[in-house]
Amino acid sequence: MSRLNTEAQAQDFPVEIPFLHDMGVEFLGMGNGEAQVALELKDRHMNSWHVTHGGVVMTLLDVVMSMAGRSLDANARGGVTVEMKTSFFQPSGRAGSRLVAKGKAVHRSTSMCFCDGELWSGDTLVAKASGTFKYLKRMDVADKLNQ
Repeated sequence: MSRLNTEAQAQDFPVEIPFLHDMGVEFLGMGNGEAQVALELKDRHMNSWHVTHGGVVMTLLDVVMSMAGRSLDANARGGVTVEMKTSFFQPSGRAGSRLVAKGKAVHRSTSMCFCDGELWSGDTLVAKASGTFKYLKRMDVADKLNQ
């Protein structure tokens, strides 16, 4: 995966995701099978050891991989994580530091995408993930939820 641009400016998310908004996740961009998001860590993102909670790490990796895959298909407006594996290398950071996640689509089929993700704290790689995502049209997602 290429070196991260931690200086990228936050943009508006292409779709409203209330959970990410509540967390404070910044959308840095997506296109051509790649995506980046960032998070300024606050006390609320910490675990009992005062380092980033693993759920925060996995959320950033999940969303950045999904967005990388979605960037390959303009019609893929909704999606679900089918499988995700995360490896934690070291603590991800403390309140006041910034995390940057980068995702890359590795392979895409008609309705599925296989992606990799990395999470960086400054120049330190703190976690990696791989995931499989199933993409649906927005109407398909709404129909499934109403069943």
